[in-house]
Amino acid sequence: MSKKKGFALRIDEEMLKAIEKWAADEFRSTNGQIEWILMKSLKAAGRNPKKKPDKEV
Repeated sequence: MSKKKGFALRIDEEMLKAIEKWAADEFRSTNGQIEWILMKSLKAAGRNPKKKPDKEV
């Protein structure tokens, strides 16, 4: 599983409300919805991050 890093995001209140509604409609958390939107945009732009192979313990 990839490591996640937190950071503060300033976002327009109306945009956040729209994302929260969209997330609820798709049974996702708001954070999960934002991650999904960002990943979709990265893939569309051909800039999706390369997956690193999982390390064996």
